[in-house]
Amino acid sequence: MAIQQKLSLMIPGPTPVPEKVLEALARHPIGHRSKDFQDLVEITTKNLKWLHQTENDVLTITGSGTAAMEAGIISTLSKGDKVICGENGKFGQRWVKVAKEFGLEVIKIDAEWGTPLNPDNFKKILEKDHKKEIKAVILTHSETSTGVINDLKMISSHIRNHNKALSIIDCVTSLGACNVPIDEWELDIVASGSQKGYMIPPGLSFVSVSKKAWQASEKSNLPKFYLNLQSYKKSLSSNSNPYTPAVNLVFALDESLKMMKDEGLVKIFQRHQRHKLAVSEAAKTLNLKLFADEKNLSPSVTAIQTGEIDAENFRKIIKNKYDILLAGGQDHLKGKIFRVGHLGYVNDRDIISVIAAIGNTLVEQNKISTERVGEALKIASYHLKVS
Repeated sequence: MAIQQKLSLMIPGPTPVPEKVLEALARHPIGHRSKDFQDLVEITTKNLKWLHQTENDVLTITGSGTAAMEAGIISTLSKGDKVICGENGKFGQRWVKVAKEFGLEVIKIDAEWGTPLNPDNFKKILEKDHKKEIKAVILTHSETSTGVINDLKMISSHIRNHNKALSIIDCVTSLGACNVPIDEWELDIVASGSQKGYMIPPGLSFVSVSKKAWQASEKSNLPKFYLNLQSYKKSLSSNSNPYTPAVNLVFALDESLKMMKDEGLVKIFQRHQRHKLAVSEAAKTLNLKLFADEKNLSPSVTAIQTGEIDAENFRKIIKNKYDILLAGGQDHLKGKIFRVGHLGYVNDRDIISVIAAIGNTLVEQNKISTERVGEALKIASYHLKVS
């Protein structure tokens, strides 16, 4: 099979990796119990706290974002605990499955795919829980299967007012893309993954853990071993890891976090906002419909409906002709939408290129005029400049 040397990843993960990070990844490994590695863990942990906007512990696990979320659930809850799970996409659906798999009693708050979760639904259920039986609220912040971002700020305020329930949040595609002030919002468990906003390959995940969550972990009786967060906390006190970590990915993490600090949080968030607006407004100009509610578009990915066009074939054409990989729809959305990722190490040139590729493909299929492509590029350029 021919390898596409210039394939551009315009998907919500894995995301493009900077040259500096790739070079770090290629270094000779060092001993994971050595002083050199402990020094590296100390630096990356400090910078992870900066990115998470927290003084809480931030733990690094060798595993995917799903591992981080599962670790948060099984390390703080007990069998039979009552939890609320928000479900308005593929990943919210996953946390319902995980919670049920571990014998938790799930109260599901859902919304149609493409629309955000309603914070008032959380408020009503939490306010009625006078006996404080609800132990946690589990939800996805940026639901990349549909291109929707949920109102975590408002939902977290309702969780805080309950006083007892923990917030266990999937921020896998929002951390490093938009503002997630963990301490300000008093979030308890926040999970994320390396192949998203962190701009490094898959393989690491991160969990921020509050004091309230650590207190809950003392009473947790769910089965756990590798994903027991208490083990990671103990090791972190000596800048170590309970098991063999992905040493070279930590090299990469160190470089990526330095790049992010150089750019600064505000500029990172502004860049993702510009790219979101450029893609979404250009798509509408190309006579395409957005799948997600326009007031709640994710800064990480834009989901686009294709109508009578088969989305899978459309993606295939763009990959083969332009070396640009777009994401497809999941489950019942397969063939009906494609998703443009603008997360992590994506620049303005990437955005212009993907819009031109989408537009030119539509022209070739006699769906729009070449003039329409020009208008879309003009609108995208405007948002890239002024947003």
